[in-house]
Amino acid sequence: MSIIDKNIPRKNKITKDRIQFFGDTKIPLMSVVEISNSGMCNRKCSFCPRSDPDYPDINEFISKDLHTKIFTELSELDYRGMIIYSGYVEPLLDKKIYESIAEARKLLPNAKIEIITNGDVLNKERLKKLFDSGLSTLLISVYDGPEEEKNFYKICSETGLRKDQYVIRNRYLPQESNFGLNISNRSGTLTNSEYKIPALDTALNAKCNYPAYTFFIDYNGDVQMCSHDWAKKYILGNVKNQKIIDIWLNKKFQNARKKLLFSNRDFSPCNKCDVSGELIGSKHASEWIKKI
Repeated sequence: MSIIDKNIPRKNKITKDRIQFFGDTKIPLMSVVEISNSGMCNRKCSFCPRSDPDYPDINEFISKDLHTKIFTELSELDYRGMIIYSGYVEPLLDKKIYESIAEARKLLPNAKIEIITNGDVLNKERLKKLFDSGLSTLLISVYDGPEEEKNFYKICSETGLRKDQYVIRNRYLPQESNFGLNISNRSGTLTNSEYKIPALDTALNAKCNYPAYTFFIDYNGDVQMCSHDWAKKYILGNVKNQKIIDIWLNKKFQNARKKLLFSNRDFSPCNKCDVSGELIGSKHASEWIKKI
């Protein structure tokens, strides 16, 4: 698979440069905490599981109490990695997003805070408010063509953003160009979507670094290994009633690492997944391999 998405090498460098360890051990902490802050998106892109008519759209958002708990615990770990508001949703649909970013910035002054958005609700006022709240970088995925892309460049420039504060990603390319992204079958959940990619019949014999560096939190507190598990089959714990560090080090997470870092994808949903799992996180993977 050729790398089209220019965010991949950028994210890999940030992840590698921001590796941390738990206490005085050589156990790596996550370098990416991704938060899927609601159950909703305003689009149903053809290459997304949301284009499946049976995929649920749930009008619920992460609670303020849960958000505060997450960032208080990350602060206690002196977390300095990436926070990404993205996941299975459009994060800007959450009216609390500015408050959430401000809280994240206050509790994690050295973290890199990012949002991945389709940009549909963006204007210069909202753009400025995001960065005034403490956002580090905004990634805008453009779906409607080159004129929309030009407009996003225009409003980012007119708002006075530096070029390192935003990434505009071309997602309107044709199917033969993989729509401009590293296309995958989303752990086998594109079988009934508009653009269909079959689930694998036989698990890949391929390493995957995701559980070495990623901590994915759904709006209800459920923790997953990565954002490819759209069916939400492999739940590692819930941050409402468990501590982040306890989930990160628990038996289920460790079992997943042990298998995936040694090219064993024989469990659900990884046995259906075709994603290339070595594009990011090699430094974390090498550290974990010493421990498991």
